[in-house]
Parts: sequence; structure tokens; C-alpha cells
Amino acid sequence: MPERPPAVSDAIAYLRSLTAIRERCQQMLELARADRLHHFAYHPEQLPAVAAYIAAVTREAYPTLDVPFHSRWRHLQVGGLDRLAQLNAHLDACSPAERARCHFDLVITSVLLDAGAGADWRYDEASSGQTYARSEGLAVASVNAFLQGFFSSRVDTPWQADARGLQNITEAGLAEAFQVTSDNPLVGLSGRATLLRTLGTVVESTPQYFYTGTDGPRLGHLFDYLAAHTCAGVLPARQIFLAVIESLAPIWPGRLSLGGVNLGDVWRYNQITGQGRTAGLVPFHKLSQWLTYSLIEPISTAGIPVTGIDELTGLAEYRNGGLLLDLGLITPKHDAVLTQIHSPDSLTIVEWRALTVALLDRVATPVRDLLGLSAQEYPLAKILEGGTWRAGRRIAREKRADGSPPLRLVSDGTVF
Repeated sequence: MPERPPAVSDAIAYLRSLTAIRERCQQMLELARADRLHHFAYHPEQLPAVAAYIAAVTREAYPTLDVPFHSRWRHLQVGGLDRLAQLNAHLDACSPAERARCHFDLVITSVLLDAGAGADWRYDEASSGQTYARSEGLAVASVNAFLQGFFSSRVDTPWQADARGLQNITEAGLAEAFQVTSDNPLVGLSGRATLLRTLGTVVESTPQYFYTGTDGPRLGHLFDYLAAHTCAGVLPARQIFLAVIESLAPIWPGRLSLGGVNLGDVWRYNQITGQGRTAGLVPFHKLSQWLTYSLIEPISTAGIPVTGIDELTGLAEYRNGGLLLDLGLITPKHDAVLTQIHSPDSLTIVEWRALTVALLDRVATPVRDLLGLSAQEYPLAKILEGGTWRAGRRIAREKRADGSPPLRLVSDGTVF
């Protein structure tokens, strides 16, 4: 492959950065302040009410304000069950590094299966007798599939996600594991199966991230890559994010590309300014950041401190965005916003997601003030968990019987 011009390489690097996400989303908020958006109006006078709602939900869920970081691990504990303990029971004789690899195998597959399930899907967990839906249902289904060796090609080591095991996943197999039927439909089932198979190919073809020469290519070897890239014994969160972005870039379907590089969760919006090839583009990298948040815990447990976590942004997804819309911090400018079905590349969705990221930063300060906590005591990762995601789900249920988001979304199983 010919070497890319420096301007193209610089543009790719910028669009893959946490800095770019905040800067471009802040631009969108400035456009909203100037009333230059096509689909949404911004009402800053509603900010105190939104902060108060989030603070109240947080105090109800965490009366002592001992709030953990927002991550996929919270969903794996739904119903008060420690499902990770079931996995760890099999890993007692393993080294801390091998345990971290297994945790990486689990959480990466679980996060990549975490796009919106739709309002009609349910998962019945036989061991607990409980039924779960949406993100928690996907989490429980994914951990049970993992414990049964669904992502592994080896009977002797079922608790892993290796290249061959991922490549062998079929739509029918995923449907069986997630209890999908005509009466229990899962949004984006085909897209999820394709994503996992593509992931397996990427794991096999990028040994620099996923192969150490010991037990074959597997997702868990991303831990070894990160452990080798610590700085003075610690690992910056942005380094985790960059590794996720670079290693998983090829898996995202139908995305914009630049210089032959798949940009992932990056979308066009012509009012956004920027240098060179970055002009008119807004990055979100929602699943990549969700995965980064979720990798922090196994890395820390393995004895590697993670720093700079607040460089990560809020997540541009429908619970956080729905909260802002349902509480009137942003409002639709016309009926089509609420009546039409929107695809991820629509201007409506790009505006909504960008405003979500920018306003999560904006609402953080009044939430901390209401809770009496500093930014150091209560970083954004806790505000999301305490927090905005939980409050978004609460208000959705108050306003709509099925708890669906306020906007109607098209999902291929890889964005929302």
C-alpha cells in the first residue's frame, strides 16, 4: 500500500482522537446557541432542572454516593448476581495476566453486542429465573454465551474469544444463544453476527494487537499489547482508546473512509469547520469509548493504574440523548424529528448525538454542585453511571410505556 500523504495521516489521527470528539461536538453546541441547527433548539434555562433530575436519580440509586465507573461490568451484575464470579471460579489457577485476558475476551464481545436491542426482545436467564431486556438482557445473554464457550473454537479452553471461534459464528447460532425467534425479535441480529465474524478476521490478521505466539490469536491479547505500552508503570486512558480505535477500525460496516482507513463512528455535517480533510466531519466513537471505559477495570485489577479517565467523553447514545430531549434541554424544531425513522448518518441524528456529548460536559458541573462533590471525587465516568444513563432510562419509562427513546432509530446493531 502506498504511503499516505502527511495531511491525510494527520486528519485520520485527529478524527480518531478524544480531543476531536469534544471539539467537534462543542462546535455543534455553538451552532445551537446561535440557532443555526436544522433540527434542534437549545434551551440553556432548562439546565438546572436536568441537573436536579440526574442528582435525584443518583441519590436514589446510590444513597451513599459511592458510585462506580460507568462500564459494561455494571450490566453483568444486573439482578444483584455476580456473574463475573462464575467466570473467575474457573480461573482460580490462572495468572493475573491470563485472568485479564479472559476478562478482555468477555467484555469486548459483550460491548460489541451491546447496540440497542429494540423494545420487543427479552432474554430468560435459566439460572436466575429472571427475564431481562435491552442492554442488561444483552449483557446477561453475552456472559452466559461466553461461559458456554460460544466465542471459543477450543473445547479445552471455552472461556475465551479467539479468531476461529468468532469467524464460525452464524446468524442462526447467535439467534439461538440470544433466544431470538419471530416472536422475540432482536434488532440488528444479522449485523451483529457479521460484526463478530469480521472481528474474528481482524483478530487473525492483526497479530500486533491480538497474538503473542502462545495460544493463537484472541481478543484477550489486546491486554498484552496495552501492558507493553505503559508509561512509567501507568496506562493513560487515551492509550487504551487509541488501541481500541486502531485495532478494531476494520470491523465497522459501511463507514466513511479516508486514505483507505475506515473512520468508524464518524459522520458528515457540513456546518462543522476544521482543517483540511477533517472539515465537515463529526466523530463520536461511542462503542469504542464504551469499550474503553469497560477495559479500565480488568487493567486496574491486573495491577496497572489507569490515568486520565476524564479525557474520555460522555457517550453519544440514545439514553443520554433521550434524557436531554425528554427534559427539554433540547427540543425538536419540526414534527419530522419525532415522527420519522432516522438512520445514523441523518443530520437529525448527527445533531442529536453531538449535542449529547457537549451537554453531558455542561451538565456535569451543576450535578456535582448538587451532590456536593468535586470533579476529582466525581468524574464524568461516575456521572454517566449515577447518573445520566440511568436518568435517561427513567424519564423514557415515565413518558413512553415501552421505555423507548424519543426518536425512532434505524439500527444495524453497531451504532445505537
